[in-house]
Amino acid sequence: MKKIALMTSGGDSPGMNACIRAIVKTAIHHKVIPFGIYDGFQGMIEGRGFEMSYTDVDNIIYTGGTILGTARSEEFKTEAGRKKAVNYLKQENIDGLVVIGGDGSFMGAHVLGEDMDIPIIGLPGTIDNDIFGTDHTIGYDTALNTVMEAIDKIRDTASSHHRVFFIEVMGRNAGFIALNSAIASGAESVLIPEEVTDINVLVEQIKTQNKGRRSTIVVVAEGDDQGGAKDITEKVTPHLPGYNVRYSILGHLQRGGRPSATDRIIATRMGAHSVELLLEGKSNLMVGIYGDKLATCPIYDSINKHAVPELSKLDLLKKLRTQ
Repeated sequence: MKKIALMTSGGDSPGMNACIRAIVKTAIHHKVIPFGIYDGFQGMIEGRGFEMSYTDVDNIIYTGGTILGTARSEEFKTEAGRKKAVNYLKQENIDGLVVIGGDGSFMGAHVLGEDMDIPIIGLPGTIDNDIFGTDHTIGYDTALNTVMEAIDKIRDTASSHHRVFFIEVMGRNAGFIALNSAIASGAESVLIPEEVTDINVLVEQIKTQNKGRRSTIVVVAEGDDQGGAKDITEKVTPHLPGYNVRYSILGHLQRGGRPSATDRIIATRMGAHSVELLLEGKSNLMVGIYGDKLATCPIYDSINKHAVPELSKLDLLKKLRTQ
């Protein structure tokens, strides 16, 4: 193996740059050329890549986002688009590919591997932590801390004005960010996609919890079955006369910022391991982490199986709510 391509795809997440840095430095250490592709599969289709060096990854370990850029490509979903991508990789004499992204990116990588018969390794880069085969994805820890800090600040103003606040967080159809940020911030309730939300029960909980309290915080996962924070607020407000109800949507600030130490370390270990796996002749694997140990699973499993939050944590939140 003489030349390994790398790319980031899908939504960006803190720690992607640390991962890029590790891949480039590990490849060069093994006398392999690292070849960066701009803007994911779209950049591959358009032939936008370059040979990377140590200087390209200097001082990027602490930066958010991705220096390679990312994009979602509708063209790649077509046979003609994938053919352009394959031709470009062949033209550049690429021997292996590392894709940093989520399940959509892995699906594209899996299809590309079948079209071209090229060794591919996937690295889970998403703040949602919804990838099967790993305890933590790159960017999740940073996003969780960002959300926790935001909720702490909203709590200040909620307490000052005796308000009930519904705070919407990201996570697509998974409740990892919502559930764990709710525990970490001392929220009174959390609504996640993995549990059915009963508006009537929620209203009664708020009435009970709010007695003697200066504020009530409810964390809402964006994929909840009753809708986002705005939808929930509109549904509960008529049932809470006399309550000062507000909502806040944290949005894309959750994706930004300098990666935490945890994300930098995980990303660095995963990135280095991806190169080593390719050099060992391994392919169609995703690198994950269990506890403190690196592990792998078939990319196919990471696409077709689902990660689920520890729902037992909901019981913990309920116990704390009554105290």
